[in-house]
Amino acid sequence: MEIRPIRTEVDYKSALRDVSAYFDSEPVPGTPEGDRFEVLLTLVEAYEAKHFPVDLPDPVEAIKFRMEQGGLTPKDLVPSIGRLNRVYEVLARKRPLTLSMIWRLHENFGIPAECLIQPPKNRIAA
Repeated sequence: MEIRPIRTEVDYKSALRDVSAYFDSEPVPGTPEGDRFEVLLTLVEAYEAKHFPVDLPDPVEAIKFRMEQGGLTPKDLVPSIGRLNRVYEVLARKRPLTLSMIWRLHENFGIPAECLIQPPKNRIAA
């Protein structure tokens, strides 16, 4: 079967059918079937990135997600954000993150800086 660019929704669905056949028994890399699988995956990923982009999470939601993932409490954020009352203000969207907070949250908890530097979506006016 010939590999073609994915230009339409029909092409996309066809490529998904083709690539899904390989998920139960993934072909060996470097073989003709392995190369076909790799090319199909690349085409599908490129189409999805263009047509179904994923927005970055809101900064506060990213922090809350990391807290949930790591079993962290607001007290655990004090070294990155400042005093406990400041942590609560950030989590309640009453105080924006500063550049130094962003850097420390990224360094200490591995939260992507790209998520933290964008403006919060639901900031409460002071």
